[in-house]
Amino acid sequence: MKIHVARSIGEIPREEWNSLVSREDLPFLEWDWLAALEESGSIAPETGWFPLHLTLRNSAGGLLAAAPLYLKTHSMGEFVFDHIWAEAAQSLGRPYYPKLVGVVPATPAEGYRFLHRPGEDREELDRILFDAAETVCRANGIVGLHILFADPRWAGPARRDYPRWVHHHYLWENPGFSGFTDYLAVFSKNQRKNIRKEAGRAEEQGIAVRAVPGREAPEDFFPRMFELYSRTNDKFVPWDARFVNEEFFRILGRGFRERLAFVEARRPGEGPLALAMLVRKGDRLWGRYWGADQDIRDLHFQTCYYTPIRWAIDQGIRSFDPGAGSPHKIRRGFRAVENHSFHRFFDPVLARLFADNIDMVNRHERAVIDELNDGLPLKEPPPSPEPP
Repeated sequence: MKIHVARSIGEIPREEWNSLVSREDLPFLEWDWLAALEESGSIAPETGWFPLHLTLRNSAGGLLAAAPLYLKTHSMGEFVFDHIWAEAAQSLGRPYYPKLVGVVPATPAEGYRFLHRPGEDREELDRILFDAAETVCRANGIVGLHILFADPRWAGPARRDYPRWVHHHYLWENPGFSGFTDYLAVFSKNQRKNIRKEAGRAEEQGIAVRAVPGREAPEDFFPRMFELYSRTNDKFVPWDARFVNEEFFRILGRGFRERLAFVEARRPGEGPLALAMLVRKGDRLWGRYWGADQDIRDLHFQTCYYTPIRWAIDQGIRSFDPGAGSPHKIRRGFRAVENHSFHRFFDPVLARLFADNIDMVNRHERAVIDELNDGLPLKEPPPSPEPP
């Protein structure tokens, strides 16, 4: 078996790469998503992302396994905010960068893992890929290897004794609702009333909101999605980087439509005034981008939460990850849940710093998760009957 390093996903044939991606794996690990990020120039050396994808081939040249990895000189676009560790390293006079990161760039979705050909020994392939990645780090002065948004079913980093860092994201899970009325029924009386108001305000203003499968989306949805996303991003998070460009959306329109859906808001006779882009694979749904060119009260909730949830129920989707964002998701029925990253530092001082403090950091994060979920506005369960 032989390790190769690819400096772009384009060096690896699409069919070979996708043969390693299972039905349960993230759609964002598929070649087409990664290629859209890299070929568009959104994720490239010019933006501080240097692809270093490791592939493992057998003696006949067949692809056995792959690890999508990126060399970084900053932490932007990862959505695991490790600035506390970078600042601590600086105070100790130790470098924190460069670092090697296992992640889907600019995509905060749990489920990253190394990929394997079906039927192979996954633990052995993981061992070989981790050995290779660590060798690359040590040979090139790379300070750390970081696995972000790890698949909870994947034990590879834990077996390597990589310390685990707990984070949280939001998730809506469908217990088998037959319609939107079932979704409403789980909330307290006051919150049911509030959601009905929020979900009805667009219609009151003559705005129709609907879900559009990607294969039915007009061509102009893709550049329009970038335009609306950019406007909203610039207005509400001007200090943040815009991680994807217009070409990224155009490439998705050519090669990733079957995984996409849009939620469109428009008035009669006009173009889309708001769009949200969703990604679906099997019975899972992810919210990725949203934007609007008018500031209309509660349109964000209708476009990004209520219409996708209604559509998810109709489609038999079991879970909906709305993407990174604020705790206002809790009041719409999204629970705070754990996700994990794993970190290996090759500088012994930083390794000790992380090991000595990570338990305290994790306790705090789990307390935040509990506090968030205590705010779920759900209907009180009926009291237990008195014992005879």
